[in-house]
Amino acid sequence: MQKGNIGVTTENIFPIIKKFLYSDHEIFLRELVSNAVDATQKLKTLAATGDFKGELGDLTVRVKVDKENGTITISDRGLGMTAEEIDKYINQIAFSGANDFLEKYKDDANAIIGHFGLGFYSAFMVAKTVDIVTLSYKEGAKAVKWSCDGSPEFTLEETERSDRGTDIILHVDEDCKEFLEESRLQGLLTKYCHFLAVPVAFGKKKEWKDGKQVETDEDNLINDTCPIWTKKPSDLKEEDYKKFYRDLYPMADEPLFWIHLNVDYPFNLTGVLYFPKIKSNIDLQRNKIQLYCNQVYVTDSVEGIVPDFLTLLHGVIDSPDIPLNVSRSYLQSDSNVKKISTYITKKVSDRLQSIFKNDRKEFEEKWDDLKIFINYGMLTQEDFYEKASKFALFKDTDNKYYTFEEYQTLIKDNQTDKNGSLIYLYANNLDEQYTYIDAAKNKGYNVLLMDGQLDVPMINMLEQKFEKSHFTRVDSDIVDRLIVKEDQKGEELPHDKQEVLSSLFKGQMPKVKKTEFHVEAHALGENNAPIVITQAEYMRRMKDMASIQPGMSFYGEMPDMFNLVLNSDHRLIKQVLSDAETACAEKLVPVESEIAMLTLRRNELQKAQEGKKDEEIPTAEKDELSDVEKEIEAQKTEKENILNGYAAGNKVVHQLIDLALLQNNMLKGEALTNFVKRSVEMI
Repeated sequence: MQKGNIGVTTENIFPIIKKFLYSDHEIFLRELVSNAVDATQKLKTLAATGDFKGELGDLTVRVKVDKENGTITISDRGLGMTAEEIDKYINQIAFSGANDFLEKYKDDANAIIGHFGLGFYSAFMVAKTVDIVTLSYKEGAKAVKWSCDGSPEFTLEETERSDRGTDIILHVDEDCKEFLEESRLQGLLTKYCHFLAVPVAFGKKKEWKDGKQVETDEDNLINDTCPIWTKKPSDLKEEDYKKFYRDLYPMADEPLFWIHLNVDYPFNLTGVLYFPKIKSNIDLQRNKIQLYCNQVYVTDSVEGIVPDFLTLLHGVIDSPDIPLNVSRSYLQSDSNVKKISTYITKKVSDRLQSIFKNDRKEFEEKWDDLKIFINYGMLTQEDFYEKASKFALFKDTDNKYYTFEEYQTLIKDNQTDKNGSLIYLYANNLDEQYTYIDAAKNKGYNVLLMDGQLDVPMINMLEQKFEKSHFTRVDSDIVDRLIVKEDQKGEELPHDKQEVLSSLFKGQMPKVKKTEFHVEAHALGENNAPIVITQAEYMRRMKDMASIQPGMSFYGEMPDMFNLVLNSDHRLIKQVLSDAETACAEKLVPVESEIAMLTLRRNELQKAQEGKKDEEIPTAEKDELSDVEKEIEAQKTEKENILNGYAAGNKVVHQLIDLALLQNNMLKGEALTNFVKRSVEMI
């Protein structure tokens, strides 16, 4: 028996392993099984070149757990090792020149990359003692056993083993007993080793017999050694891709389509990326792309390789050229990562362009699922926008689809305003905005449906991208002012009558938290609605952005501002005005007369003060002007009170207001109940 000293104390080396190499205990199984697979594949290579002339036989890597004895064993029939190779690969590479090793790597774990043998030491994350029993494939080799309990001491001795290969035996530590549970190991093997290139068996398959599970003679194979990304696309059928997707994501809907990646220059990359059906779960659909390195699972956090918007895809990427830290747990910055990211972006945009060009009907049918993905890409990546702008679509309220260029051609003649700007009208709710959509269509306008999660930021971006273009929601103004063709000089009510109408309705508006109404009267045509509620495009859009962009939260705290537009051409509005003037005439005449006299005196005082400096105006005149203005306001308040008092008892006023609110889904609670009661009474 040979005894040796690794040359470091456990106080020195194992904190480094735990801190820098393997922060996640479960990684040990991936590393040890991967090493066994590597040893097996190397033997297969030697056999292929004629350097190994023996029988390969069964090359299955086997994982066994013995809960009673507290051990996990990983066995292979690969190369095996001689005593000299154990000394070289296990004792020396990682631990030779211990002082140099510690000094070199203690502050830079990434510098450890490439040191063969370190994967083996992940075993000490869960094991108090590790044994290696191995027999080299080389002729005349003797079986040896290496043991170490994590201290500086190890033993190396000859042992009995009839077959080439290696057994790694982990004597699991007390605080890691969870790894002795079959279900735990099965889960880890499925996660990390599901696609290793050599068969991996975890015990035997079980079946129910006499009311209990019993082992069969059949190996419980946990991996697919030839996943579809290792095959040629020409050898695969559509069902092969769908089946693989179902295996990866058993509960998901079928994918829309997929991309098979296969490149060997300037880097090696294979994989299959799927376009899932994405509607609004933008934050729930991430981390669905699995990263592999030579069919060994690494991570499902691929933000470093795949652009942010492409993390919404599902599937697998496999590349030996992606730089990982020694534990293969995270990416490191490298020029290849940027190249891979660019390549994947190009492949995705090329695939989408191809589908759009070759089968536009299919593309349009899938647009609602694709939309959030494509919009996200255009918003976050300029080079993707340049490509996607050729196949991204607008969808209108008639369920018709247009490219950006096609839609511009469609509306340029009828939806260009007096300043030469192209006005894109849109709605985000077909039902709630039906009246506004209908009014716009009756004017010959086309209305887009923009009800997606990212449509507000998309609108902001497109206004920057498109020349002289503005997006306006159909309910942001009365239809005649959505697209102003020329200065309109229609007949409006006299100003004093507009004030009367405004006062009648303003005082009866409901008190809604964080909501303000501005009332105005306009001639909208006798066949249009008596009242229209609108919300200015700018403020509404800023509030929408505030809900998805934290930096704009200021707008989110501002009240909602609505315009209540009274149609002075409508017979009901005319009737309300006429009835109010008649009913309130006796009270209004003296008030209006007083306002007229006060206004005349104010104008005289203001004219007398024109051109004078402040110090040249007598104090008495200043005080009189101030008093007159206060009295005018007081009389106007009195006038409003008279009109409000009348309007409070006018059921038509309340009915018209409630109808407008109801049409905009703003009539709720007690107000809605009162409206129903009043409607019954009026009927």
